[in-house]
Amino acid sequence: MQSKSTAIAAAGALPVIILIDPQLGENIGMVARAMLNCGLTDLRLVRPRDDWPNPRAVSSASGADLVLENTKVFESTSDAIADLNLIYATTARDRDMTKEIVTPEIAAKEIRAAGSEQCGILFGREAKGMKNEDIVLANKIVITPLNPGFTSLNLSQAVLLLAYEWYKLADDTPTIELRMKDTRLATNEEMLMLFEHLERELDNHGFLRVKEKRPVMVQNIRNVFQRANMTEQEVRTFRGVVKSLTQFPGEKIDTK
Repeated sequence: MQSKSTAIAAAGALPVIILIDPQLGENIGMVARAMLNCGLTDLRLVRPRDDWPNPRAVSSASGADLVLENTKVFESTSDAIADLNLIYATTARDRDMTKEIVTPEIAAKEIRAAGSEQCGILFGREAKGMKNEDIVLANKIVITPLNPGFTSLNLSQAVLLLAYEWYKLADDTPTIELRMKDTRLATNEEMLMLFEHLERELDNHGFLRVKEKRPVMVQNIRNVFQRANMTEQEVRTFRGVVKSLTQFPGEKIDTK
């Protein structure tokens, strides 16, 4: 699915994605796609196995040409991170070295808080991950909490996890978004009219006949509809249902 926009999320410098010893051009293209979905554009390759530019990366990037066109190639990890201030190394397992370990969520918050300081995230090659000689260059290690019995991610999935954690910190998408055309959330007045209509018919048909229980029953019914966040169209539809049931009850159907 294409992103609605390739606009870059605001707040601070964009983190750099560094792939060490990447093998397949298709995987690099998918990494570029994941990056641009989250507004990242700085991709660096350390010793890619195949030539670069790689035509196989273009098709799998699905239009993330901006990332591919800006991609830089380096002979060593040290060269790739020379201009960066804070480095994170991603790995799926503990390493025998003294380094602070953070989750993708914490790493993303720290990168956001770094402001103008340039941060980079290191990813190892597809099959074997990252070597200790590269991890030692990092300030911190990022380990993603996953099923302990199976922690296998492909390269683009790993990049997307980190990139998305960074991106969503500046995302202002509403929690609830109405996708129905020509409608809106119902007003309090419209909801009250629905309640009064429904309760009137329930009274007429004896459902609320027990006087001492009526207040609690009415409260429970109203709470059900309030939790539904009904639209104006849904309120009108439901009032039509109530009207139909009371004015056109029809014949009883034997279900036995």
